[in-house]
Amino acid sequence: MRPSPQLSGPVLGRRRLLQLGGLGAATLGAGALLSACGDGSSASGSGGGFGDLSIQLSWIKNIEFAGEYFADAKGYYKQAGFGSVNLIAGGSAGTSAEAAVATGKALVGLSSPTITAPAIMKGAPLKTIASTYQKNPFCILSLDAKPIRDVAALKGRKIGVQSGGNTTIFNGLLAANGIDPSALSIVPVQYDPTVLTTGEVEGYMAYTTNEPILLAGKGVKTAVLSFADAGLPFVAETMVVSQSAIDNQRDKLKALLVAEIKGWTGAVADPRQSATYAVTQYGKDQNLAQNEQEQEAGAQNKLVVTPDSVKNGLFTMTGALVEENIKSLEAMKMPVSADKLFDLSLLREVYTEHPELISAFAAAAGPAK
Repeated sequence: MRPSPQLSGPVLGRRRLLQLGGLGAATLGAGALLSACGDGSSASGSGGGFGDLSIQLSWIKNIEFAGEYFADAKGYYKQAGFGSVNLIAGGSAGTSAEAAVATGKALVGLSSPTITAPAIMKGAPLKTIASTYQKNPFCILSLDAKPIRDVAALKGRKIGVQSGGNTTIFNGLLAANGIDPSALSIVPVQYDPTVLTTGEVEGYMAYTTNEPILLAGKGVKTAVLSFADAGLPFVAETMVVSQSAIDNQRDKLKALLVAEIKGWTGAVADPRQSATYAVTQYGKDQNLAQNEQEQEAGAQNKLVVTPDSVKNGLFTMTGALVEENIKSLEAMKMPVSADKLFDLSLLREVYTEHPELISAFAAAAGPAK
């Protein structure tokens, strides 16, 4: 994906999440995967009690993986018993989290229920064990001069929607609100919000943590219609593992969760350092801008920090949130039961054994709320 001349500079935000297809996504060979690995700045390479660790990221190495950068740079993975750490970059041509996990190329992959559910429906033995984002990050972005602030305002408008998974999710939004697709014009677009500023579309499907900030940096005032607030809530940046790992490597997965919790606690507490890690180290080849990444880190924290996650701990999902996700998937014609998609028992065990992690996150989240 190449930014348009109007938005040249930092690469646009994550979009691998938007691809449905689970195991149907392109799968890279082992050599290609290793060549895409992260810096592993704190890793010794000597191997810990659990051996080396590979994590399949859902997109390019930008601010979205601030918690993983903290966990690596601060040595939390190593403290948990892992050796070298490979943060495997995703991207439009990268392998999916589901494929990487199912083929054993990664212990865990970062994904979304909109990708994992179809893979499970096709027979993939996978489970979601945690969720970084507690809120649906998708939105309809419009110009402030002609805003789309509620779903009713979609009617009669030209809305730019990317093909594939985005179209499925957008249709789910319409279905959840009883809106017939014929009531508006859906315009196929790419991942460049310039079409909004040129008037080609009146609304543009975007990520709340990315395109609004990009356009604001260009002096463009926008309005945002959040899917999470418009009848289609679901989590994102979920941690997907194999059922085999749950059955046979439970201690290893719990150690990973401890390191991830510590990493994301640090990231939430320090958006500036999160941006610095992304810009100068892990994503240094992505031409990222410090100020923009810092703003995105602040916006991202609003998806991570909720009253429930502060109360119950990072990555947790309440029963009500699980049910909302299942209903959202049904609206997108992805019927899957909660027990087939989620296994949050490991996270419960981690917090029972380490209750101090909950209080540490609550303290870190205070300024970010």
